[in-house]
Amino acid sequence: MKSPTRILAERRGRQAERLCGWWLRLKGWSILDRRVRTRAGEIDLIARRGTIVAFVEVKARGNEADLALAIDERRLSRVAAAAESLAHRYLRPGDDMQIDVMLLAPGRPPRHLSNVWHGG
Repeated sequence: MKSPTRILAERRGRQAERLCGWWLRLKGWSILDRRVRTRAGEIDLIARRGTIVAFVEVKARGNEADLALAIDERRLSRVAAAAESLAHRYLRPGDDMQIDVMLLAPGRPPRHLSNVWHGG
């Protein structure tokens, strides 16, 4: 059974993903999928704009300072591995893929970091 703290964190995470999905749509992206699990890890959002398919990691924290610690190379490499395993489902011939991060803190608009992973 999940602890109340874990349940609250999951609820906040889902809300953050919804907000980021809305934000991306406002910026011209189409949301292809949400919370896709693979052996390598989970992709929070998969979005398309033109010929770009973005595999998006969403991180929400209680303040801006904590967001700086939310993403590191290890986490990004897991997202990249999961994206590689899913690419065949979402990419069409001629498409490019990228790993994006969206950061959320209370009282701030989502911050979209585009194409953050270049291998490692």
